[in-house]
Amino acid sequence: MKRRNVLAAGAAMLAALARTGAEARGMQTITLFLGGDVMSGRGIDQILPHPADPRIYEGYLKSARDYVALAAARNGPLAPPFDYAYPWGEALAELERQAPDFRIVNLETAVTARGEPWPGKGIQYRMHPGNLACLAIAKLDCCVLANNHVLDWGYAGLADTLGALAKAGLKFSGAGENSAAASRPAVLARNGRRVLVFAWGLDSSGVPKSWAAGMDRPGVNFLEDLSNRSVEAIAGAVRAAKRPGDLVVASLHWGDNWGYDIPGAQRRFARALVDAAGVDVVHGHSSHHPRAIEVHRGKLILYGCGDLINDYEGISGHDLYRGELGLMYFATLDGSGHLQKLAMRAVTRRRLRLNASSQEEAAWLTHRLDDECRHLGSRVELAPDRTLQLRWESEPYFGA
Repeated sequence: MKRRNVLAAGAAMLAALARTGAEARGMQTITLFLGGDVMSGRGIDQILPHPADPRIYEGYLKSARDYVALAAARNGPLAPPFDYAYPWGEALAELERQAPDFRIVNLETAVTARGEPWPGKGIQYRMHPGNLACLAIAKLDCCVLANNHVLDWGYAGLADTLGALAKAGLKFSGAGENSAAASRPAVLARNGRRVLVFAWGLDSSGVPKSWAAGMDRPGVNFLEDLSNRSVEAIAGAVRAAKRPGDLVVASLHWGDNWGYDIPGAQRRFARALVDAAGVDVVHGHSSHHPRAIEVHRGKLILYGCGDLINDYEGISGHDLYRGELGLMYFATLDGSGHLQKLAMRAVTRRRLRLNASSQEEAAWLTHRLDDECRHLGSRVELAPDRTLQLRWESEPYFGA
């Protein structure tokens, strides 16, 4: 009897210790908003109070206003100028409801009113610096710039982009006046916690190799390949910048715009960033629609977040992917960077604005994403509040 009492007391003590440890870890949780491509140039810029010169040099369209006309033809008339909150629509209220600690997006446009289009580049995005309040109103903490549109308007456009973001107090990573600046992580700090955001662009997403920043040349933080050597280089950069308690986000602009296939090289590389480079979240983007999600050793891998804001409304040709639908990602991590929860809110781009998706739209995204995630050991379920919730094979990691 005494032995049973001792065992029972021991079990109770262990349970109490486990609860205490879980509560302590809960105190350390941090929630990140991770957005895909914010393409606030071109047609989006034209509906805001300070539009840039609408001239573009694309194969078929010659004015950014044509994209506004296409959207109006699809879903009804538009009467700009709209206020700076308009493109975000109902997403702003969702951001306030979720109250993430930090907000990170891929800003896929130059912020400039000058410059010449990059020679041979068939598509040009730019947003007038006078419309930068459109980003500030979403209370963004970091804009990733390592992508295939930040240099659409040349080095002058990049210089304006860097200056405008800095002046507005918006941190950025992935581009700079030289290679040292372009490779430097954005350091997001609040309440004693730090998140380091590193960013790289790859040619698989259309980033020209000529855009790579050099010792004395501005440009993007260009990643040559997905080799072990690249993993080692990233690991070295993380070690040099990371302090105890920091969380690390690796933001990668990679892969095709359309399609659900995750190349084996991408999957191996993402896992290696977790295993060998000290990365806690892989924030992948470039695809125009959401792609599969993986949890590897407790760490979140988003292979493709999909577009968040764009002016593609009215453009047909990829209806299979329902390109009007997007996701807002809210990832809650513990103090060691292990995923505790991933909630996603479906949004529908209509009239160049983000709207809360209908039940049918959210269900379609859930089913489509669940099919893709099954191959990676995770599942997606639609909750009663219409958020998409990620489930994965192992329980959230609670180790030291």
